[in-house]
Amino acid sequence: MGTIVARKRKDGTTGYTAQIVRKQKGAIVYREAKTFDREQAAKAWLRKRESELDMPGGIQRAEKHDVTLGDAIDRYIAESSKGIGRTKAQVLKAIKEHDIANMKCSTIGSDDIVAFAQGLANDRLPQTVGNYISHLAAVFAIAQPAWRYDLSQSAMKDAHVVLRRLGTTSKSEKRERRPTLPELDLVMQHFVERQARAPSSAPMHRIIAFALYSTRRMDEISRIRWDDLDITHSRVIVRDMKHPGQKVGNDVRVDLPPEALQIILAMPRTKPAIFPYTPDAIGAAFTRAGHTLGIDDLHFHDLRHEGVSRLFEMGWTIPQAASVSGHRSWQSLQRYTHIRESGDKYAGWKWLPIVTSPMEKPT
Repeated sequence: MGTIVARKRKDGTTGYTAQIVRKQKGAIVYREAKTFDREQAAKAWLRKRESELDMPGGIQRAEKHDVTLGDAIDRYIAESSKGIGRTKAQVLKAIKEHDIANMKCSTIGSDDIVAFAQGLANDRLPQTVGNYISHLAAVFAIAQPAWRYDLSQSAMKDAHVVLRRLGTTSKSEKRERRPTLPELDLVMQHFVERQARAPSSAPMHRIIAFALYSTRRMDEISRIRWDDLDITHSRVIVRDMKHPGQKVGNDVRVDLPPEALQIILAMPRTKPAIFPYTPDAIGAAFTRAGHTLGIDDLHFHDLRHEGVSRLFEMGWTIPQAASVSGHRSWQSLQRYTHIRESGDKYAGWKWLPIVTSPMEKPT
């Protein structure tokens, strides 16, 4: 016989959790729970679900594919290890700490997703909640067709509509932060001095300059290989370039501005990767430097925005800029068309000769 437990939520409302526990010889062989806003709905679900489990083979059928959402998340992360980004993995692991992760896939409805998102909204911005739901939706999208897990895509779609209309989620705003030349001077000086003290450390001053001139993302920089470099035509293949609809296998050939190619040619050919450093190490070093130097709210990804902005300031057209940035849709570059042509503010940049001088091979 199932039970119903009433619990007060943070917002003052009451949730009714219907729970089914089946035992054999004193040991629990099946457990399932679902929370409702109304006690009557919880009782109705309890009657229906227990009836299904009482049918011959009911528990076996439920156990076969009705895992918890947390189990589905674990499998998604494990089987998407190549294509999943660090942020997405962190968000999905964070979701596992919430009650919804303990629910059976078949019991999760749009109301559960909405309640989960509203709980997140207590201390998170709508853009952040939107990211959580977007990453979770990726699990819902493949669980049924790939693994026959009973996760409802329609429930997720319905929840999306509700959450947008309630204002619980929203799209992330485009960052407009660009580093100033004085800020870059501080950062570059910091890493040039660090390189002199610790020659075996990552040459962050070269990586930063390359990110700016090439407009490449941090993860992409770490994946660029010598074998993918076309020196004659000043191009390189970026493997698994970030794209909303495709990441794994989205290999894009992009043009390298002359400064970016010069930085590459100054790197030692000691490993298959041109910049053989992990994104974690690059990101952590950049973040620490910002804190040490007192530079407020500057992200490594802002270097890409700066690099693309530079191209438009130099008078490049959208197709020309896209050939470097790798944007598949020119519409994504419309945000830069307001930039007035003003020339190259990095012309004669004092750090360019330093980052393009041949780097000694590590001993």
